[in-house]
Amino acid sequence: MPHSILPASIMTLTHLHLALNHAPVIGTAFGLGLLAFGIWRKSTELKKAALGVFVLAALVAVPVYLTGEPAEDGVEGLPGVSETIIEQHEEAAGVAFASSGVLGVIALIGLLALRQGKAVPAWFAGLMVVASLTVSSLMAWTANMGGQVRHTEIRPGAVTSTPVSKDRD
Repeated sequence: MPHSILPASIMTLTHLHLALNHAPVIGTAFGLGLLAFGIWRKSTELKKAALGVFVLAALVAVPVYLTGEPAEDGVEGLPGVSETIIEQHEEAAGVAFASSGVLGVIALIGLLALRQGKAVPAWFAGLMVVASLTVSSLMAWTANMGGQVRHTEIRPGAVTSTPVSKDRD
């Protein structure tokens, strides 16, 4: 039975998982870049914007994580789908989700503490760089594992086809 919040012909939870899963990955990486640029430019506004991006990425990670199990149910048993890869993706997703949540909460606390126009302290910006780099790496690892569920061509040791060259005499 498909898991659906909308009629099956419109969207299932598997569709929602696939539609949203890139947002926290890209959002966290974008926030990291924005934060680094803000530090380089000495811009409080850019640093605060980066904190907002981290909060948003963490919020979007919630439905992505919660739709993971229904997405798993939708692909189990399909040809080429490996239960081992699904389980590795699921474990990585748990760690990435938790770390994203921690990053989002710290960023929200920072935003609330800085709402009266105060500058972002250098120590806090440094902490956020390290944390967001860690979360970005975890998100990328999780995304790679998720991609391997259905894309056998990116699995370690995958043999890809080589184009047949047509010799012209």
